[in-house]
Parts: sequence; C-alpha cells; structure tokens
Amino acid sequence: MGIFGRKNTETTEATTPAAAPVNPDLAALTGDYTIDASHSTIGFVARHAMITNVKGGFLDFSGALHLDGTDPTRSTATLDVKMDSIDTGSADRDGHLKSADFFKTDEFPVMTFRSTQAEALGGDDYRITGDLTILGVTKPLTIDLEFNGAAKDPFGNERVGFEGKAEILRSEWGLTWNAALETGGVLVSDKIKLVFDISAIRAA
Repeated sequence: MGIFGRKNTETTEATTPAAAPVNPDLAALTGDYTIDASHSTIGFVARHAMITNVKGGFLDFSGALHLDGTDPTRSTATLDVKMDSIDTGSADRDGHLKSADFFKTDEFPVMTFRSTQAEALGGDDYRITGDLTILGVTKPLTIDLEFNGAAKDPFGNERVGFEGKAEILRSEWGLTWNAALETGGVLVSDKIKLVFDISAIRAA
C-alpha cells in the first residue's frame, strides 16, 4: 500500500470484505513538505525531426506538497518553475526556447502548477490534477505518480519520493512555433512528455 492509503469505495459485505484500517505508518507521513530541487528533476521529452527524442529540463524551481496519509483527496501540490533555467544541453537551442518563438521568458518568467484534485489509484499509484500555466495560459494537467517511499536522511531530514509522468499538447498553451521538413512532417512535435522525479523534505 502506498503513502496515501487506498481510495475507499462503497461496497456490500457480500461482495467485498470491509476496508482495512489505515496503516499507522502511512498516516504518520501526513504533513507539509518542501520540494528539494537539488535532489529532484523536472524534465521533458520532445520528438525532433520526426525521428529522435530531445530531452531537457529546468534547473531552478520550487514547490510544496501537503500529504494526507489517511485521505488522499486532501493532498495538494504547488510548483513554480523559472523558465530561464531551461537546459537541453545546447546553448543555441536553449536560447531559441527562451525566445519569442517559444517561452518568451522575458515576458513570462515563471511556469506554475496548482493542484485541484488528488486521488489514490491503488498500491503505490496516485493521480494529481491541477492548473498548469504557461505563457499566461492556464489549462488542466493530470500527472500520474508513483510513490517511491519515505526515509530519514543522514542529516535528520524526513523525505518522501515520487516519480511522475504526463503528456501535453504544447499548442494548447500557445506554443505553436514549428518548421516544415522537406520529407514531410515538422521539426518539433506538438506532443510533449513531462517527467518528474521528486524528493521532498518534511517541514519542521
């Protein structure tokens, strides 16, 4: 069973046994957490020229989680990403992504996510839905999460870890720049895969 416990559903005794009591170890994880950016990753994958993947990420971000170990629907997440910190391993490509063709980082320096709903899917799997704002445009985003566990590090910090993934169509946020290929297709895919690897520290 994962950090939030399983989502309760109404069933009859004839078909399903009564729900198990809440695991006290999971309930003990309830609290507020700060995302540790130095041990976390927020990345993306885009198809380039229809034949290969380009991976990148953001180096400067902050966020917070509120975890409820007894009722996952009360869990929340916030995230603020500084768009000027984008890194794809190519200075030229990063400069293009920061320009008016893409993220317009001078005008829109921050991308934000604010959760609106959380649910447990069973086992260690969860789903969080919220509002993603890019270029001043806000659209819903659903992230599938896997709980990786909890531990106390050598410095006494209580940590929790999650891996997440999602897909978006960048055009829905006004990211429409592209270039046609002579062989057909376009240079940059509309579909973007988002990946998250999050370590968060419990507030004192």
